[in-house]
Amino acid sequence: MNIFSKNVYVWTRDLHLYLGLFLSPFVLLFAISTLFLNHTWNPRDGDSETVSTTSAHIAVPDGLARARGMEQAKLARQILNQLRLSGEIERIIPSPEKNHLTVALVKPGQRLAINVNLENQQVTIEQRNTGIWDSLIYLHESPGPHLQAIRGNWFYTRLWRWMADTVVCLLLFLSVSGVYLWAVIKAERRIGLVLLGAGAVSFFGIVWALAG
Repeated sequence: MNIFSKNVYVWTRDLHLYLGLFLSPFVLLFAISTLFLNHTWNPRDGDSETVSTTSAHIAVPDGLARARGMEQAKLARQILNQLRLSGEIERIIPSPEKNHLTVALVKPGQRLAINVNLENQQVTIEQRNTGIWDSLIYLHESPGPHLQAIRGNWFYTRLWRWMADTVVCLLLFLSVSGVYLWAVIKAERRIGLVLLGAGAVSFFGIVWALAG
């Protein structure tokens, strides 16, 4: 192995090791939440949820009921600022009578329904504290493909999206660098080929069975 190849190997090995350590909490988060999503146990249905209800008087921004998309989310954010609440606005639901609307607010471990009376400018807030396990599910699903018109209206949701994208790119690097590091070590090539082939056959077999 020449000097250049040795330097590439050492740099790749070190990056593979240290980036893997950095990513391990994120991988653990996605792994645990995937088990929840894949099976029937749902922490949101547990007895650990605590619910509280409060009410307050607020100033309803002009045009809130007529606005749509991100414009409506920004106006609803003015109400949240008055109430000193933060989180991702998941959806805004108008009532059939057009004199009420509900702002569904969510962040890890907490879900709120803010019911706004547009006529008397009163709000009723129902808060559910759902716990750490629900937080993992929320982070796994967030920000998600739903309601693209208002998705990412909270700074920390956008920050998490950037972090999740970064984690995926680094995992791709770990996969490629892992194959490279395996290929360099001649003594491990045979068992590596067996495991790589077994993984490929399993993956494409499942895809073929699902498509059939």
